[in-house]
Amino acid sequence: MNTQPTLTKEGGNTGTTGDSQHSDGLQAGLKNRHLSMIAIGGVIGAGLFGGSAAGIKAAGPGILLSYALVGAMVVFVMRMLGEMSVANPTSGSFSAHADRALGRWAGFSIGWLYWFFWVVVLAVEATMGADILNGWIPAVPQWAWALIVMVVLTVTNLGSVASYGEFEFWFAGIKVVAIAAFIVVGGLAVFGVLPGADTAQAGLSNLTEHGGFLPNGYGAILTGILMVVFSFMGSEIVTLAAGESADPRRAVAKATNSVIWRVGIFYLGSILVVVSLLPWNDPSLQEDGSYVAALDSIGIPHAGQIMNVIILTAVLSCLNSGLYTASRMAYSLGRRGDAPKAFARTNAKGVPQAAIIGSVIFGFVAVFFNYKWPDTVFAFLLNASGAIALFVWLVICFSQLRMRKIILREAPEKLVVKMWLFPYLTWATIAMIVFVLGYMVYNGGAAREQVVLSLLVAGLVVAVSVVRDRLGRTPEPVAED
Repeated sequence: MNTQPTLTKEGGNTGTTGDSQHSDGLQAGLKNRHLSMIAIGGVIGAGLFGGSAAGIKAAGPGILLSYALVGAMVVFVMRMLGEMSVANPTSGSFSAHADRALGRWAGFSIGWLYWFFWVVVLAVEATMGADILNGWIPAVPQWAWALIVMVVLTVTNLGSVASYGEFEFWFAGIKVVAIAAFIVVGGLAVFGVLPGADTAQAGLSNLTEHGGFLPNGYGAILTGILMVVFSFMGSEIVTLAAGESADPRRAVAKATNSVIWRVGIFYLGSILVVVSLLPWNDPSLQEDGSYVAALDSIGIPHAGQIMNVIILTAVLSCLNSGLYTASRMAYSLGRRGDAPKAFARTNAKGVPQAAIIGSVIFGFVAVFFNYKWPDTVFAFLLNASGAIALFVWLVICFSQLRMRKIILREAPEKLVVKMWLFPYLTWATIAMIVFVLGYMVYNGGAAREQVVLSLLVAGLVVAVSVVRDRLGRTPEPVAED
Protein backbone atom coordinates (compact mmCIF):
# COMPACT_ATOMS: atom_id res chain seq x y z
CA MET A 1 0.00 0.00 0.00
CA ASN A 2 1.18 3.52 -0.80
CA THR A 3 2.39 5.34 2.29
CA GLN A 4 3.52 8.56 0.63
CA PRO A 5 1.41 11.70 1.26
CA THR A 6 -1.00 12.44 -1.56
CA LEU A 7 -2.56 15.79 -2.39
CA THR A 8 -5.44 14.63 -4.57
CA LYS A 9 -8.48 12.44 -4.08
CA GLU A 10 -7.50 10.27 -7.00
CA GLY A 11 -5.27 8.07 -4.93
CA GLY A 12 -2.80 8.13 -7.77
CA ASN A 13 0.87 7.62 -8.21
CA THR A 14 3.09 9.60 -5.93
CA GLY A 15 6.10 9.40 -8.11
CA THR A 16 8.32 7.01 -6.19
CA THR A 17 11.40 6.45 -8.26
CA GLY A 18 11.99 2.96 -9.45
CA ASP A 19 8.48 1.57 -9.17
CA SER A 20 7.51 -0.53 -12.17
CA GLN A 21 3.85 -0.68 -11.15
CA HIS A 22 2.27 2.33 -9.49
CA SER A 23 -0.33 2.11 -6.74
CA ASP A 24 -3.02 3.37 -9.11
CA GLY A 25 -2.54 0.41 -11.45
CA LEU A 26 -0.71 2.25 -14.22
CA GLN A 27 2.71 0.97 -15.21
CA ALA A 28 5.90 3.05 -15.17
CA GLY A 29 6.65 2.16 -18.78
CA LEU A 30 7.72 5.55 -20.14
CA LYS A 31 11.46 6.21 -20.29
CA ASN A 32 13.15 9.59 -19.97
CA ARG A 33 13.73 9.79 -23.72
CA HIS A 34 10.01 9.14 -24.31
CA LEU A 35 8.98 11.94 -21.98
CA SER A 36 11.57 14.35 -23.38
CA MET A 37 10.25 13.85 -26.90
CA ILE A 38 6.61 13.95 -25.77
CA ALA A 39 7.35 17.29 -24.10
CA ILE A 40 9.05 18.68 -27.21
CA GLY A 41 6.59 17.21 -29.72
CA GLY A 42 3.60 18.31 -27.66
CA VAL A 43 4.04 21.90 -28.77
CA ILE A 44 4.37 21.00 -32.46
CA GLY A 45 0.90 20.14 -33.70
CA ALA A 46 -0.42 19.82 -37.23
CA GLY A 47 -1.95 23.27 -36.71
CA LEU A 48 1.52 24.84 -36.90
CA PHE A 49 2.00 23.47 -40.42
CA GLY A 50 -1.54 23.98 -41.66
CA GLY A 51 -2.80 27.07 -39.85
CA SER A 52 0.08 29.53 -39.97
CA ALA A 53 -0.67 30.78 -43.50
CA ALA A 54 -4.05 32.21 -42.47
CA GLY A 55 -2.43 33.98 -39.52
CA ILE A 56 0.24 35.51 -41.77
CA LYS A 57 -2.46 36.72 -44.17
CA ALA A 58 -4.35 38.38 -41.30
CA ALA A 59 -1.45 40.06 -39.50
CA GLY A 60 1.49 40.08 -41.91
CA PRO A 61 4.91 39.84 -40.22
CA GLY A 62 3.13 41.04 -37.07
CA ILE A 63 1.91 37.45 -36.65
CA LEU A 64 5.18 37.01 -34.75
CA LEU A 65 3.70 39.17 -31.98
CA SER A 66 0.56 37.01 -31.97
CA TYR A 67 2.67 33.87 -31.57
CA ALA A 68 4.81 35.55 -28.91
CA LEU A 69 1.78 36.62 -26.84
CA VAL A 70 0.09 33.21 -27.03
CA GLY A 71 3.45 31.54 -26.41
CA ALA A 72 3.94 33.60 -23.24
CA MET A 73 0.46 32.64 -22.08
CA VAL A 74 1.24 28.94 -22.63
CA VAL A 75 4.57 29.27 -20.81
CA PHE A 76 2.81 30.78 -17.78
CA VAL A 77 0.06 28.15 -17.80
CA MET A 78 2.62 25.34 -18.07
CA ARG A 79 4.60 26.84 -15.19
CA MET A 80 1.48 26.80 -13.02
CA LEU A 81 0.65 23.26 -14.08
CA GLY A 82 4.25 22.25 -13.42
CA GLU A 83 4.05 23.62 -9.88
CA MET A 84 1.01 21.49 -9.09
CA SER A 85 2.12 18.39 -11.00
CA VAL A 86 5.61 18.26 -9.50
CA ALA A 87 4.04 18.43 -6.05
CA ASN A 88 1.59 15.68 -7.00
CA PRO A 89 2.16 13.79 -10.29
CA THR A 90 -1.07 12.06 -11.25
CA SER A 91 -2.70 10.59 -14.33
CA GLY A 92 -5.49 13.17 -14.02
CA SER A 93 -3.15 16.17 -14.07
CA PHE A 94 -5.10 19.46 -14.03
CA SER A 95 -8.46 17.68 -13.62
CA ALA A 96 -7.27 16.03 -10.41
CA HIS A 97 -5.77 19.34 -9.23
CA ALA A 98 -9.06 21.15 -9.94
CA ASP A 99 -10.91 18.42 -8.03
CA ARG A 100 -8.76 19.12 -4.99
CA ALA A 101 -8.47 22.90 -5.29
CA LEU A 102 -11.87 24.02 -6.58
CA GLY A 103 -14.20 21.15 -5.79
CA ARG A 104 -15.51 17.88 -7.17
CA TRP A 105 -17.64 19.71 -9.74
CA ALA A 106 -14.56 21.38 -11.25
CA GLY A 107 -12.53 18.18 -11.59
CA PHE A 108 -15.51 16.35 -13.07
CA SER A 109 -16.37 19.13 -15.51
CA ILE A 110 -12.94 19.98 -16.85
CA GLY A 111 -11.99 16.30 -17.05
CA TRP A 112 -14.97 15.39 -19.23
CA LEU A 113 -14.64 18.55 -21.34
CA TYR A 114 -10.99 17.74 -21.99
CA TRP A 115 -11.89 14.16 -22.90
CA PHE A 116 -14.57 15.49 -25.29
CA PHE A 117 -12.05 17.86 -26.89
CA TRP A 118 -9.57 15.08 -27.64
CA VAL A 119 -12.05 12.54 -29.01
CA VAL A 120 -13.26 15.19 -31.46
CA VAL A 121 -9.62 15.89 -32.35
CA LEU A 122 -9.25 12.17 -33.12
CA ALA A 123 -11.85 12.51 -35.88
CA VAL A 124 -10.29 15.70 -37.27
CA GLU A 125 -6.79 14.24 -37.39
CA ALA A 126 -7.93 10.86 -38.76
CA THR A 127 -9.71 12.64 -41.61
CA MET A 128 -6.71 14.87 -42.31
CA GLY A 129 -4.37 11.87 -42.37
CA ALA A 130 -6.78 9.96 -44.62
CA ASP A 131 -6.79 12.88 -47.10
CA ILE A 132 -3.00 12.73 -47.42
CA LEU A 133 -2.88 8.93 -47.71
CA ASN A 134 -5.73 8.90 -50.23
CA GLY A 135 -3.76 11.35 -52.36
CA TRP A 136 -0.84 8.93 -52.41
CA ILE A 137 -2.87 5.74 -52.87
CA PRO A 138 -6.30 6.73 -54.29
CA ALA A 139 -7.29 3.07 -54.80
CA VAL A 140 -7.99 2.89 -51.03
CA PRO A 141 -11.06 5.02 -50.15
CA GLN A 142 -10.62 7.91 -47.76
CA TRP A 143 -12.89 6.38 -45.13
CA ALA A 144 -10.84 3.16 -45.23
CA TRP A 145 -7.61 5.08 -44.59
CA ALA A 146 -9.23 6.81 -41.60
CA LEU A 147 -10.32 3.43 -40.26
CA ILE A 148 -6.87 1.89 -40.79
CA VAL A 149 -5.10 4.75 -39.03
CA MET A 150 -7.46 4.64 -36.06
CA VAL A 151 -7.22 0.85 -35.72
CA VAL A 152 -3.41 0.81 -35.88
CA LEU A 153 -3.00 3.46 -33.21
CA THR A 154 -5.68 1.88 -31.03
CA VAL A 155 -3.78 -1.43 -31.11
CA THR A 156 -0.59 0.46 -30.26
CA ASN A 157 -2.17 2.10 -27.22
CA LEU A 158 -3.73 -1.17 -26.08
CA GLY A 159 -0.35 -2.91 -26.20
CA SER A 160 1.44 -1.05 -23.42
CA VAL A 161 2.30 2.48 -22.39
CA ALA A 162 5.82 1.77 -23.67
CA SER A 163 4.34 1.18 -27.14
CA TYR A 164 2.67 4.57 -27.03
CA GLY A 165 5.92 6.13 -25.83
CA GLU A 166 7.98 4.49 -28.56
CA PHE A 167 5.61 5.51 -31.35
CA GLU A 168 5.43 9.05 -30.02
CA PHE A 169 9.22 9.19 -29.65
CA TRP A 170 9.65 8.57 -33.38
CA PHE A 171 6.66 10.62 -34.52
CA ALA A 172 7.74 13.61 -32.44
CA GLY A 173 11.37 13.06 -33.43
CA ILE A 174 10.53 13.43 -37.11
CA LYS A 175 8.62 16.65 -36.40
CA VAL A 176 11.46 18.08 -34.35
CA VAL A 177 14.13 17.20 -36.92
CA ALA A 178 11.97 18.62 -39.73
CA ILE A 179 11.37 21.95 -37.98
CA ALA A 180 15.03 22.22 -36.93
CA ALA A 181 16.18 21.48 -40.51
CA PHE A 182 13.69 24.02 -41.89
CA ILE A 183 14.99 26.73 -39.54
CA VAL A 184 18.64 25.99 -40.38
CA VAL A 185 18.13 25.76 -44.16
CA GLY A 186 15.75 28.72 -44.24
CA GLY A 187 18.00 30.79 -42.00
CA LEU A 188 20.99 30.21 -44.27
CA ALA A 189 18.86 31.23 -47.27
CA VAL A 190 17.68 34.40 -45.52
CA PHE A 191 21.29 35.50 -45.06
CA GLY A 192 22.20 34.42 -48.59
CA VAL A 193 24.71 31.72 -47.64
CA LEU A 194 22.80 28.58 -48.71
CA PRO A 195 24.64 27.05 -51.69
CA GLY A 196 22.52 26.80 -54.83
CA ALA A 197 19.44 28.46 -53.30
CA ASP A 198 17.33 31.07 -55.07
CA THR A 199 17.37 33.90 -52.52
CA ALA A 200 16.07 36.71 -54.72
CA GLN A 201 13.01 37.27 -52.53
CA ALA A 202 14.60 36.33 -49.20
CA GLY A 203 15.82 38.76 -46.57
CA LEU A 204 14.98 40.37 -43.26
CA SER A 205 13.72 43.34 -45.27
CA ASN A 206 10.52 41.32 -45.84
CA LEU A 207 9.64 42.06 -42.22
CA THR A 208 9.28 45.80 -42.81
CA GLU A 209 8.61 46.19 -46.53
CA HIS A 210 5.31 45.47 -48.33
CA GLY A 211 3.26 47.67 -46.02
CA GLY A 212 5.39 47.50 -42.89
CA PHE A 213 5.62 45.11 -39.95
CA LEU A 214 1.91 45.59 -39.20
CA PRO A 215 0.38 46.16 -42.65
CA ASN A 216 -3.16 45.54 -41.39
CA GLY A 217 -2.87 47.59 -38.19
CA TYR A 218 -2.47 46.73 -34.52
CA GLY A 219 -5.88 45.06 -34.35
CA ALA A 220 -4.59 42.33 -36.65
CA ILE A 221 -2.40 41.07 -33.79
CA LEU A 222 -5.58 40.12 -31.90
CA THR A 223 -7.05 38.49 -35.00
CA GLY A 224 -3.81 36.55 -35.37
CA ILE A 225 -4.06 35.39 -31.75
CA LEU A 226 -7.43 33.79 -32.49
CA MET A 227 -5.90 31.94 -35.43
CA VAL A 228 -2.83 30.58 -33.63
CA VAL A 229 -3.98 29.98 -30.06
CA PHE A 230 -5.32 26.48 -30.67
CA SER A 231 -2.17 25.27 -32.40
CA PHE A 232 -0.51 25.34 -28.95
CA MET A 233 -2.92 22.84 -27.42
CA GLY A 234 -1.11 19.70 -26.34
CA SER A 235 1.67 21.19 -24.23
CA GLU A 236 0.02 19.83 -21.10
CA ILE A 237 0.07 16.19 -22.27
CA VAL A 238 3.47 15.60 -20.70
CA THR A 239 2.02 16.16 -17.21
CA LEU A 240 -0.43 13.30 -17.80
CA ALA A 241 2.22 11.05 -19.32
CA ALA A 242 4.69 11.71 -16.51
CA GLY A 243 2.43 9.76 -14.17
CA GLU A 244 3.54 6.61 -15.99
CA SER A 245 7.26 7.23 -15.68
CA ALA A 246 9.72 6.03 -13.06
CA ASP A 247 10.45 9.56 -11.83
CA PRO A 248 7.44 11.76 -12.66
CA ARG A 249 8.46 14.73 -10.54
CA ARG A 250 11.78 15.10 -12.33
CA ALA A 251 10.12 14.60 -15.73
CA VAL A 252 7.48 17.28 -15.13
CA ALA A 253 10.00 19.76 -13.74
CA LYS A 254 12.26 19.27 -16.76
CA ALA A 255 9.38 19.60 -19.24
CA THR A 256 7.92 22.76 -17.72
CA ASN A 257 11.33 24.40 -17.38
CA SER A 258 12.09 23.81 -21.07
CA VAL A 259 8.79 25.07 -22.49
CA ILE A 260 10.20 28.57 -23.06
CA TRP A 261 12.89 27.53 -25.52
CA ARG A 262 10.55 25.01 -27.16
CA VAL A 263 7.97 27.69 -27.95
CA GLY A 264 10.68 30.17 -28.91
CA ILE A 265 12.51 27.90 -31.33
CA PHE A 266 9.77 25.86 -32.93
CA TYR A 267 7.06 28.50 -33.24
CA LEU A 268 8.72 31.90 -33.32
CA GLY A 269 11.85 30.61 -35.03
CA SER A 270 10.10 28.80 -37.87
CA ILE A 271 7.53 31.55 -38.50
CA LEU A 272 10.31 34.17 -38.53
CA VAL A 273 12.03 32.15 -41.26
CA VAL A 274 8.79 31.90 -43.29
CA VAL A 275 8.05 35.65 -43.25
CA SER A 276 11.72 36.41 -44.01
CA LEU A 277 11.92 34.10 -47.02
CA LEU A 278 8.77 35.46 -48.67
CA PRO A 279 6.75 38.68 -48.59
CA TRP A 280 3.80 38.16 -46.26
CA ASN A 281 1.33 38.87 -49.10
CA ASP A 282 2.82 36.41 -51.58
CA PRO A 283 -0.14 34.39 -53.01
CA SER A 284 1.78 31.11 -52.74
CA LEU A 285 1.58 31.22 -48.93
CA GLN A 286 -2.19 30.76 -49.11
CA GLU A 287 -2.19 28.47 -52.14
CA ASP A 288 0.50 26.02 -51.04
CA GLY A 289 0.80 26.56 -47.29
CA SER A 290 3.44 28.65 -45.54
CA TYR A 291 6.18 26.01 -45.18
CA VAL A 292 5.80 24.54 -48.67
CA ALA A 293 5.79 28.03 -50.20
CA ALA A 294 8.89 28.99 -48.23
CA LEU A 295 10.80 25.89 -49.37
CA ASP A 296 9.63 26.29 -52.97
CA SER A 297 10.81 29.91 -52.97
CA ILE A 298 14.43 28.88 -52.45
CA GLY A 299 14.29 26.01 -54.93
CA ILE A 300 14.02 23.00 -52.61
CA PRO A 301 12.79 20.16 -54.90
CA HIS A 302 9.64 18.19 -54.02
CA ALA A 303 8.86 20.59 -51.15
CA GLY A 304 5.15 19.73 -51.27
CA GLN A 305 5.67 15.99 -50.88
CA ILE A 306 8.29 16.51 -48.17
CA MET A 307 5.84 18.62 -46.17
CA ASN A 308 3.03 16.12 -46.75
CA VAL A 309 5.18 13.42 -45.12
CA ILE A 310 5.94 15.74 -42.19
CA ILE A 311 2.30 16.81 -41.82
CA LEU A 312 1.20 13.15 -41.91
CA THR A 313 3.70 12.44 -39.13
CA ALA A 314 2.32 15.36 -37.12
CA VAL A 315 -1.22 14.06 -37.68
CA LEU A 316 -0.30 10.53 -36.55
CA SER A 317 1.50 11.98 -33.54
CA CYS A 318 -1.57 14.02 -32.61
CA LEU A 319 -3.81 10.98 -33.06
CA ASN A 320 -1.52 8.82 -30.96
CA SER A 321 -1.30 11.38 -28.18
CA GLY A 322 -4.99 12.26 -28.43
CA LEU A 323 -6.07 8.69 -27.85
CA TYR A 324 -3.58 8.31 -25.02
CA THR A 325 -4.66 11.58 -23.40
CA ALA A 326 -8.40 10.92 -23.69
CA SER A 327 -8.03 7.42 -22.24
CA ARG A 328 -5.89 8.59 -19.29
CA MET A 329 -8.34 11.35 -18.48
CA ALA A 330 -11.21 8.82 -18.62
CA TYR A 331 -9.14 6.52 -16.39
CA SER A 332 -8.54 9.31 -13.87
CA LEU A 333 -12.25 10.21 -13.85
CA GLY A 334 -13.02 6.55 -13.21
CA ARG A 335 -10.54 6.48 -10.30
CA ARG A 336 -12.30 9.45 -8.73
CA GLY A 337 -15.78 7.98 -9.20
CA ASP A 338 -16.69 10.46 -11.94
CA ALA A 339 -16.82 7.91 -14.77
CA PRO A 340 -17.82 4.23 -15.06
CA LYS A 341 -15.74 2.04 -12.75
CA ALA A 342 -14.61 -0.05 -15.72
CA PHE A 343 -12.55 2.94 -16.89
CA ALA A 344 -10.51 2.73 -13.68
CA ARG A 345 -9.37 -0.85 -14.27
CA THR A 346 -6.04 -1.76 -15.85
CA ASN A 347 -5.01 -5.01 -17.46
CA ALA A 348 -1.91 -7.05 -16.67
CA LYS A 349 0.23 -4.60 -18.67
CA GLY A 350 -0.99 -1.63 -16.64
CA VAL A 351 -3.11 -0.31 -19.53
CA PRO A 352 -6.63 1.12 -18.92
CA GLN A 353 -8.19 -1.01 -21.64
CA ALA A 354 -11.83 0.00 -21.14
CA ALA A 355 -10.90 3.70 -21.06
CA ILE A 356 -9.03 3.35 -24.37
CA ILE A 357 -11.84 1.42 -26.07
CA GLY A 358 -14.49 3.82 -24.77
CA SER A 359 -12.54 6.81 -26.08
CA VAL A 360 -11.82 5.30 -29.48
CA ILE A 361 -15.46 4.25 -29.98
CA PHE A 362 -16.54 7.87 -29.61
CA GLY A 363 -13.70 8.80 -31.96
CA PHE A 364 -14.99 6.32 -34.56
CA VAL A 365 -18.50 7.75 -34.18
CA ALA A 366 -17.14 11.28 -34.68
CA VAL A 367 -15.29 10.14 -37.83
CA PHE A 368 -18.59 8.71 -39.13
CA PHE A 369 -20.32 12.04 -38.42
CA ASN A 370 -17.55 13.83 -40.28
CA TYR A 371 -18.19 11.75 -43.42
CA LYS A 372 -21.98 11.54 -43.14
CA TRP A 373 -22.95 14.99 -41.79
CA PRO A 374 -19.83 17.19 -41.98
CA ASP A 375 -21.71 20.50 -42.08
CA THR A 376 -24.26 19.77 -39.36
CA VAL A 377 -23.54 17.19 -36.64
CA PHE A 378 -19.76 17.20 -36.95
CA ALA A 379 -19.63 20.99 -37.34
CA PHE A 380 -21.53 21.22 -34.05
CA LEU A 381 -19.07 18.87 -32.31
CA LEU A 382 -16.13 20.82 -33.69
CA ASN A 383 -17.45 24.21 -32.65
CA ALA A 384 -18.64 22.91 -29.28
CA SER A 385 -15.09 21.83 -28.47
CA GLY A 386 -13.45 24.89 -30.02
CA ALA A 387 -12.91 27.01 -26.89
CA ILE A 388 -12.34 24.16 -24.43
CA ALA A 389 -8.55 24.59 -24.66
CA LEU A 390 -8.95 28.08 -23.19
CA PHE A 391 -11.30 26.78 -20.50
CA VAL A 392 -8.68 24.20 -19.51
CA TRP A 393 -6.00 26.88 -19.21
CA LEU A 394 -8.35 29.06 -17.17
CA VAL A 395 -9.10 26.22 -14.74
CA ILE A 396 -5.36 25.52 -14.38
CA CYS A 397 -4.86 29.17 -13.35
CA PHE A 398 -7.63 29.19 -10.74
CA SER A 399 -6.54 25.79 -9.43
CA GLN A 400 -2.99 27.00 -8.94
CA LEU A 401 -4.19 29.99 -6.92
CA ARG A 402 -5.78 27.59 -4.42
CA MET A 403 -3.29 24.72 -4.66
CA ARG A 404 -0.33 26.90 -3.66
CA LYS A 405 -1.92 27.33 -0.21
CA ILE A 406 -2.77 23.62 0.04
CA ILE A 407 0.77 22.55 -0.87
CA LEU A 408 2.31 25.00 1.60
CA ARG A 409 -0.01 23.74 4.32
CA GLU A 410 0.29 20.00 3.71
CA ALA A 411 3.68 19.36 2.07
CA PRO A 412 5.78 22.53 1.60
CA GLU A 413 8.85 20.46 0.72
CA LYS A 414 7.10 19.49 -2.53
CA LEU A 415 6.93 23.08 -3.78
CA VAL A 416 9.95 22.56 -6.01
CA VAL A 417 8.69 24.37 -9.12
CA LYS A 418 7.15 27.76 -8.37
CA MET A 419 5.06 30.06 -10.51
CA TRP A 420 6.90 33.33 -11.09
CA LEU A 421 5.66 36.52 -9.36
CA PHE A 422 2.82 34.65 -7.65
CA PRO A 423 -0.04 35.60 -7.51
CA TYR A 424 0.31 38.63 -9.81
CA LEU A 425 1.41 36.76 -12.93
CA THR A 426 -1.28 34.15 -12.35
CA TRP A 427 -3.95 36.84 -12.30
CA ALA A 428 -2.40 38.50 -15.35
CA THR A 429 -2.61 35.19 -17.22
CA ILE A 430 -6.25 34.80 -16.21
CA ALA A 431 -6.91 38.29 -17.58
CA MET A 432 -5.17 37.38 -20.86
CA ILE A 433 -7.28 34.25 -21.33
CA VAL A 434 -10.54 36.04 -20.45
CA PHE A 435 -9.59 38.82 -22.89
CA VAL A 436 -9.03 36.29 -25.69
CA LEU A 437 -12.41 34.66 -24.99
CA GLY A 438 -14.06 38.09 -24.92
CA TYR A 439 -12.42 39.10 -28.19
CA MET A 440 -13.62 35.85 -29.78
CA VAL A 441 -17.19 36.82 -28.89
CA TYR A 442 -16.65 40.42 -30.04
CA ASN A 443 -15.02 39.31 -33.29
CA GLY A 444 -18.15 37.37 -34.27
CA GLY A 445 -18.40 34.65 -36.90
CA ALA A 446 -17.01 31.20 -36.23
CA ALA A 447 -15.02 32.40 -33.19
CA ARG A 448 -18.18 33.63 -31.43
CA GLU A 449 -20.00 30.41 -32.31
CA GLN A 450 -17.18 28.34 -30.81
CA VAL A 451 -17.25 30.25 -27.52
CA VAL A 452 -21.05 30.16 -27.24
CA LEU A 453 -21.36 26.45 -28.07
CA SER A 454 -18.40 25.53 -25.85
CA LEU A 455 -19.97 27.49 -23.00
CA LEU A 456 -23.27 25.67 -23.53
CA VAL A 457 -21.55 22.27 -23.41
CA ALA A 458 -19.51 23.34 -20.37
CA GLY A 459 -22.67 24.56 -18.63
CA LEU A 460 -24.38 21.25 -19.34
CA VAL A 461 -21.46 19.24 -17.91
CA VAL A 462 -21.26 21.45 -14.79
CA ALA A 463 -25.04 21.09 -14.32
CA VAL A 464 -24.74 17.29 -14.50
CA SER A 465 -22.02 17.38 -11.84
CA VAL A 466 -24.03 19.64 -9.52
CA VAL A 467 -27.18 17.52 -9.90
CA ARG A 468 -25.20 14.33 -9.14
CA ASP A 469 -23.82 15.90 -5.98
CA ARG A 470 -27.21 17.23 -4.89
CA LEU A 471 -28.84 13.85 -5.38
CA GLY A 472 -26.04 12.16 -3.51
CA ARG A 473 -25.24 9.88 -6.47
CA THR A 474 -21.54 10.67 -6.70
CA PRO A 475 -19.69 7.33 -6.44
CA GLU A 476 -16.77 6.97 -4.06
CA PRO A 477 -13.28 7.18 -5.51
CA VAL A 478 -11.59 3.86 -6.25
CA ALA A 479 -9.66 2.70 -3.23
CA GLU A 480 -5.92 2.19 -3.50
CA ASP A 481 -4.58 -1.29 -3.93
